[in-house]
Amino acid sequence: MPSDLERAMETLIVVFHRYADTEGNKASLSRKELKLLMEKELSSFLKTQKDPAAIDRIMKDLDSNGDGEVNFEEFVSLVVGLSIACEQLYQAQKQAAGVKKQ
Repeated sequence: MPSDLERAMETLIVVFHRYADTEGNKASLSRKELKLLMEKELSSFLKTQKDPAAIDRIMKDLDSNGDGEVNFEEFVSLVVGLSIACEQLYQAQKQAAGVKKQ
């Protein structure tokens, strides 16, 4: 039976390919595919983004090899960055809750 972390990694791969497989190169996300993935899978994150050009900036930041698409390795850097930000928020909330108890 897979562990929680193994299931999380599998989910990350499956979600990436669910969107990458919709058009063009099946091993990478076009801008359109990345936008759809973020709208469906990261909607809470996008709601905090008021700038309509956010997707374009994210695409530019992720596309480290400059081919106009986001491969899995580039995509993982987005997930890592968001995970780090979420963990920092978690720690701040945990610390604030500890301060309130005192």
